[in-house]
Amino acid sequence: MPNPAQLRDSTQIVLPAGTSPELRRELDERFVLTMREADGAYRFVGSPVEIDRATEFLVRQGVPVA
Repeated sequence: MPNPAQLRDSTQIVLPAGTSPELRRELDERFVLTMREADGAYRFVGSPVEIDRATEFLVRQGVPVA
């Protein structure tokens, strides 16, 4: 049985509060993700395929994604 933390990691990206509005807007426009703001951070939730694509995009933009 999969670990819940692994499933969560494959379906969300959490970016810090200092993430530029332009980058957040581009994520929203390019990918099928739901964005939620909580505690100053931005959480993007989507399918594992969309999260992988968005992660690759972020890495190309120089944004560290763990």
